[in-house]
Amino acid sequence: MTQNAEYLRWRDAAVLTGEQRAELAALTDEAEINDRFYRTLEFGTAGLRGVMGMGLNRMNEYIIRQATAAFARVILQAGLGDRGVCICYDCRRNSDEFAREAAHVMRCHGIPVWLFRQCRPTPQLSFAVRYFGAAAGINVTASHNPKAYNGYKVYWQGGAQLPPDKAALVAAEMARIDPLAPRMTCTDPAPLTWLEADFDQKYIDAVLRCAIAPELLASHGGQLGIVYSAFHGVGGFILPQVLRLAGLENLLPVPEQLAPDGTFPTVASPNPEEPEGFALAIGLARKQNAGFIVGTDPDSDRVGIVVRDRSGRYVPLSGNRTGALLLNYILTVGGQKGILPSHPALVKTIVTSSLPEKIAQAHGAACFNTFTGFKFMAEKVAELEAEGKYRYVLAFEESYGYMIGDHARDKDGVVAALLLCEMAAWYHSRGMTVLDGLEELSARYGCFGENTRNVMLPGQDGMRRMAAIMAGLRKDPPRAIGGVGVRAWRDYDCGRRYEGASVTPTGIAGSNVVYYELDTGEALVVRPSGTEPKIKIYALMQGPTLPEADSRAQACARAAEEMILAL
Repeated sequence: MTQNAEYLRWRDAAVLTGEQRAELAALTDEAEINDRFYRTLEFGTAGLRGVMGMGLNRMNEYIIRQATAAFARVILQAGLGDRGVCICYDCRRNSDEFAREAAHVMRCHGIPVWLFRQCRPTPQLSFAVRYFGAAAGINVTASHNPKAYNGYKVYWQGGAQLPPDKAALVAAEMARIDPLAPRMTCTDPAPLTWLEADFDQKYIDAVLRCAIAPELLASHGGQLGIVYSAFHGVGGFILPQVLRLAGLENLLPVPEQLAPDGTFPTVASPNPEEPEGFALAIGLARKQNAGFIVGTDPDSDRVGIVVRDRSGRYVPLSGNRTGALLLNYILTVGGQKGILPSHPALVKTIVTSSLPEKIAQAHGAACFNTFTGFKFMAEKVAELEAEGKYRYVLAFEESYGYMIGDHARDKDGVVAALLLCEMAAWYHSRGMTVLDGLEELSARYGCFGENTRNVMLPGQDGMRRMAAIMAGLRKDPPRAIGGVGVRAWRDYDCGRRYEGASVTPTGIAGSNVVYYELDTGEALVVRPSGTEPKIKIYALMQGPTLPEADSRAQACARAAEEMILAL
């Protein structure tokens, strides 16, 4: 069926409301119609994510029903229906409605549901799946995407994101289901259990058990001054309670950004990776003479920090550097207190800086690399747990995600924020700023720079362009990038490393990533995003100082972007 025919079918569908049909009837731009109907919103290991609106390639109640019916079939085929499904949602427009629709479909398939009464953090959903021993979980969220987006994030038993083989089964079932089928009716639905605000305490208690030295918050947190921004998301329900119970008596929340608001009125983008979103927090920190700022994204699974230097300037730190500092704190102070496992391990991604690996090695900890995405890191953590030798103490990726503890199997901005605040108080107790701590690590292990660039390629043509670019990078790999020679390259899709005529295994395979090893021993990595229409470029460089390392990384990433756009 052509895009136009599918558009007309939707426009005239009796199942749509009058308002929804009017939205479609008002469309006059052919490109807009094509973009809405050239494909069904793709279901991957991250579930669904897209702009809200009517159409196959949009987030709406009909796509939610289609995806949930498909997911229910997969759960029943696995013989797990009696174990139930946990469903949560964030503060975005339509999130509560989509969550209720998902609950309705699951119950009509005979699958019991635990449904959060109010919007709550994504890691709390992972915690609920583990707490109840549920078969699966669904969270209606678009994380840190702009306000026009929403999403449908899925989890499997154990609390980790849906593994690729199960995602493929869901996608196959979706292809058999008409999203415009009449809404399911059932006279004897499976039970529904509401998760009320009192369930928060169970999650909070689990987070507090991950604390390493909370006494630092009581003794130095107030002197340091800690500002918190919820970025208009759901973290404001939980994180202030966690920090208060951990001993921080005078947290300074940004009042304009504390209450949930899916329109995100004070930020252009509700993403702690983008420094502009911290403007109000920096203003409050200056006013209150605070030295540390922490911010969680709208669904509170990511966290970013801004730290004050000795001149009074507020400096945002990257996910790589935040992760390195956090790892050093866990291994150093956890070791001093004797609470580390006998064989600790770090789990990180292939696009993460090499600095954390050097820190881990210096502390006698193992380091394991995975593909980008916490489903892969959770899989590795479960594998280590089953083997029984190593026990992870931190799993993280450069895009501001950190997993700590056993209460959840996904990145958790709440527990990460708790330990980052402890870390800042620890440096304060030593008469140091967090930036002093970064300089200390650089002096010990080397100066590691980084630069990440996003090449946006929206729409139907953008999807084709992304595929063509990745194919071109494999067919004719560059011999140099930004004047630096390429020594070898790795194709993580097939799991092979190419160096001249030599071909060797990479150790892991199955992800659309190309990794160029430079003559200097540095790296340039390219991969398409799994949730947005863009190609991501990661330049991981070194230099005699941090600014010089960053400058080299910026130049390499810029050259790679020019190379990609020319393909």
